Amino acid sequence: MKTGAIVLAAGNGSRMHSAVKKQFMTVGGKPLIWYSLQHFTAAGVDDIILVTGESDIEYCHKMVSDYGFDRVRRVTSGGKERYDSVYRGLCALKELGYGENDVAAIHDGARPFADAEIIRRTISDVQAYGTSIAAMPSKDTIKIARKMNDGAYEAVSTPDRSACWMIQTPQTFFFSQIKNAYDGIYADPALQAGVTDDAMVMERVLGVKCHLTEGAYRNIKVTTPEDLMIAEAFLRAVE
Repeated sequence: MKTGAIVLAAGNGSRMHSAVKKQFMTVGGKPLIWYSLQHFTAAGVDDIILVTGESDIEYCHKMVSDYGFDRVRRVTSGGKERYDSVYRGLCALKELGYGENDVAAIHDGARPFADAEIIRRTISDVQAYGTSIAAMPSKDTIKIARKMNDGAYEAVSTPDRSACWMIQTPQTFFFSQIKNAYDGIYADPALQAGVTDDAMVMERVLGVKCHLTEGAYRNIKVTTPEDLMIAEAFLRAVE
């Protein structure tokens, strides 16, 4: 069994309001994407596919070389949507010979605190449950909202908080199953609407209910300037 990781770093980071894309911003003295590559290397995965923007491929090749990330087998360009980037990463793993019994872990490169322990848990749980997505119980009350005619929102219902989980990455699957699921959303573009993670693709195409694996509350996705401050503070605290 081989284990491959697809690390996504193709976003434009528009909510960060910075000329530098969030995945390449310096956090703790290193590019944000460094942490994901380091954690997957420490977890012992066999192959890493780094998916980035076309204009950033040269930068990523240099970064991979400078930091000695020898498990990064390919740096490939992403697509317009997240699912396009994942699919290109899956195709790259297929070119490396990945098949039915191999494992693929898909990770948002803007989550720098998914450490080797979390990664190994998802890989272990795939073998036990067939699928594994990092997640944590919601600490907040969640409201279902609707947009009003004036552009404001109102709460219309409240789901049971004990049934609400915050979904993270990595999301880890047997390679052939997740590849088949992504093939399915390309065969029927109507299935692409609103897709935000890999578990949704499994649900929509294959009807698979994914196993939730303990992630960590620190496993935040750095999306806004406030998130960047939190990430910096966490790194200072653990130094």
